[in-house]
Order: sequence, then C-alpha cells, then structure tokens
Amino acid sequence: MSGTEEVGDGRVVWLLAGEASGDILGARLMEALRRADPALAFVGVGGARMEALGLRSLFPMQDLAVMGLVEVLPRLQLLSRRLDEAVQDIERRRPDMIVTVDSPGFSLRLLRRTAALGIRRVHFVAPQVWAWHQERVKDFPGLWDRLLCLLPFEVEWYARHGLDAAFVGHPVLQSGADHGDAARFRMRHGLAPDAPVVVLMPGSRRSEVPRLLPVFGAMLQVLKARIPDIHPVIPISSLVAARVRKGVARWPVPPHIVTDLNDKHDAFAAAGAALTKSGTSTLELALAGVPMAVTYRVNPLTAFFARRMIKVPHVAMVNLLAGREVVPELLQRDCAPEKLADAVQGLLFDPTAAALQRAAFREVIDSLRPPPGFPTAADAAAADILEVMSRPVG
Repeated sequence: MSGTEEVGDGRVVWLLAGEASGDILGARLMEALRRADPALAFVGVGGARMEALGLRSLFPMQDLAVMGLVEVLPRLQLLSRRLDEAVQDIERRRPDMIVTVDSPGFSLRLLRRTAALGIRRVHFVAPQVWAWHQERVKDFPGLWDRLLCLLPFEVEWYARHGLDAAFVGHPVLQSGADHGDAARFRMRHGLAPDAPVVVLMPGSRRSEVPRLLPVFGAMLQVLKARIPDIHPVIPISSLVAARVRKGVARWPVPPHIVTDLNDKHDAFAAAGAALTKSGTSTLELALAGVPMAVTYRVNPLTAFFARRMIKVPHVAMVNLLAGREVVPELLQRDCAPEKLADAVQGLLFDPTAAALQRAAFREVIDSLRPPPGFPTAADAAAADILEVMSRPVG
C-alpha cells in the first residue's frame, strides 16, 4: 500500500527512519507512543518493523541507508528527490508532530525544510557532532523543539552550546541481546559444545558490507590455519543478506548467516569473541558480554577528511563511555587480516583479557539505563514527544 494513504481523525505523527537501526528505534517508539495514546496514527518513512506496526512508508527506507562522503555522491540526486517527496507529504498532511529518528544527514535537512510549517518537531538520537565536525552545532538552533539523547554525556555537551536536550536511556537495553541461549544456537546449527564461535559484524548498510567482508574473509583464512574448527557467524539485516551471501561464497570457512533476531542473540551467547564495526553493535555485544575487537575501513578519501575532524580519543562506543580503551580498535590500515586474526585469537584464548572486558561492559551498560520511572528508553522518549506535542504552537 502507498505511503500517501489517508489516516483517521486522531492525532498524526510523521515519523522518519533512514536505516535498519532507525527502523528498530522507530518501531519501539511507535509501540511506546501507542501505549500512552492508542488513538495516535503514524505516517512517514520506515522499514519492515515500522510497517508491521501500521506505518505505510512513503518510499523505500533503504534509499536513505548510505554513509560516507564518497559513498553518498553517486546518490545525491535520489536523496534530493526523496527529500522533496517527504517535505511535500508533510505539507499536504499537516501532521501534529514530526519525529526524525537518527540519520542526521537526511533528518536535519527535513527538519530545516519544515521549520516554517508551525509543526512541532523532535529529533530522536542526538547527532554525534561532539565526535567530529563540532562547528555544525551552530546550525542546530531552531531545528527541533526537543532533542533526545541516547548517551548520558550528550546532555551536558549540548547544554554548553546553548541547546536543551534530554537523556532517555539507550534502546540497546531493549534489544534482548543479553537473553540468548548458547545451547540452542549450537543445536540449531550443529555445533559441538566446545567448538569456538566468533561473531563477525560487518555493518547493516549496503556501503559498509563490501568494504569489510573481503578483509573478514582474509582474516578467516589466517584464523583457520591456527584454529581449524573455528565457526564464524554473521548476524545481518535482511536488507543486505543477499549481498553478504554473495560476498562470502568463496570464503575458506563458510559462515553461519543469521537474519533472525533471536538466533542472533543466541549466537552472541555461544560466541567466545566478536569482530565488529564501530557503532551500536559494540553496545549490543557489551550487553551480551561478548569480548570484542572493533574495526572499520572506509574509502581513503573519506578517512582523510575524517581524521582531520574527529574530536574524540576513541571510535568504539564502549571505549567512549568507559573513558578508556576497553576493546582494541583496528581501523583503516590496522583493519588487516593478520592483525584482526591476532585480536580474535587473543580474546578466544586469553580468559583474563575477556574477563577485563566483561567487567568494563557492566559499568558501561549501567550508565545507559533510562531515567527513573521509565522502564525503557522508548517509554522515556514517548513521554517527551507527547509533552512537546501538547504545547500550543506559535
């Protein structure tokens, strides 16, 4: 069904999610908002999870799922057209509220283009300009009525720049990543009780997968020579599953490709170590207690500019929240087969290193709990959104 369908007479929330992680956040937010106000209707842009809850996406969410300067350039025309379509839909519908979920490259442009419409606006997931390109914060005043933060230190950072923000907790605590069943995973996939399992997480964006899969495959070539019975597992979004299957077709060790969420969490429980891209996946693994190394590789031109703009000492979220290097970061040139294999092997067979990581993970996770009185980050975010929606406009 088309995203242009009409909705009922109740209050309408126009939601935008631009990638797989935003689709999860958006779906949980929809559920929390409906618990608070069952009459709410939702329109906008989202993925399969949001559509399963009744949202009819205006256009395919995956059109927006791209990152990196060089990666974005070939899709500028499509992104511009999608932005025009979103603005026109909002102008036609005149919803009671606009909520943009993450995807700052697209979301902030949408908020700016709709600023003159007199519609309340909330941005859910504070842009991480504290990490790089900090001067962009000067463009934020007037973009939203409320900014919702997932990380506790962000509220103070935005306050220093004269912007009001609220910490709602981190939705990773809702993920269920800490409720996996290792025995169930091993039985389902025919693995021996003591077979070493390593989780590989190359990312959920189409632009990320081709960069990390080849080096992961080469890393497994090295690791197989050292650990013949190694079992790699790739939990991946269904949006990029076909691309991943094609990319691993000639790997020396065929990986178990997991698209089901429960199977993913079971894989975490069975894993002795993980190798993951930077991002929210590090918090999922930390919640599950999986020792990890973090790696990333982008286009050299993107990396050239990024190095000059990054303002934080760590890339991995667990390291930023801990204030020290809890997990190794192997980036760009260090994202190399031998180095990655050394890191994974060390975590699999060094119980002291694994135990130190797990102890630090518990502290990090405790810092992400929502404010008192709210069971989840989605409930806290929904309360903020409804409060903003209740304000008179003008």
